[in-house]
Amino acid sequence: MALKDTFFISHGSSTISIDDSIPAWEFLTSWKEVLPQRFSSILVISGHWDTDVPTVNVVDHNKTIYDYYGFPKVMYKCASSQFHHRDGTYHYNLGKVLAPLKDQDVLIIRSGSALHNLRAIGPRNSPTAPWALAFDSWLKNSLIEGRYEEVNKFDEKAPYAKLAHPWPDHFFPLHVAMGAAGENSKAKIVHHSWDAGSISCASFGFTAATS
Repeated sequence: MALKDTFFISHGSSTISIDDSIPAWEFLTSWKEVLPQRFSSILVISGHWDTDVPTVNVVDHNKTIYDYYGFPKVMYKCASSQFHHRDGTYHYNLGKVLAPLKDQDVLIIRSGSALHNLRAIGPRNSPTAPWALAFDSWLKNSLIEGRYEEVNKFDEKAPYAKLAHPWPDHFFPLHVAMGAAGENSKAKIVHHSWDAGSISCASFGFTAATS
């Protein structure tokens, strides 16, 4: 079974798996309805694994490596890497290399955040910051209109790019998703919500162009 779609999922707060008050919780818990079929394997490119060279971790039952602290204990009971020192185009090309895996019934998911500035978050249900709205709107329009080259150069093209992503680790998985979808792919919004005033949980699917 060849897969046409690839996905970028904004994972938001670390507590999203246990806190149903977060708007994106319902979307993530219903994900099995979006993709009900089973796959031969799943490849995850995560904003929480940064290496100097392309690295793959292969396991049947993964043990979580926690890179955060201070959350409820239940969070600690419960992937392919990326490279912060590279740019968006590098990760886009990495996605192109991974694209043939879709023909082998491999589901490729990229997990990060459409916006990720932990120093700018506010209390739950805070009004969304104007700069966050501006970046989020630019991102959605750029993807829907197929302006992938601009997204690859987001640090030059996007409004408030440095404020939205002071460190690009959570944004680069999006570029891998675009590359894996292939040239002339079509982007669609599969979920959109806000949390804590500046965390965009915008998630996107990319459908490969028909040959």
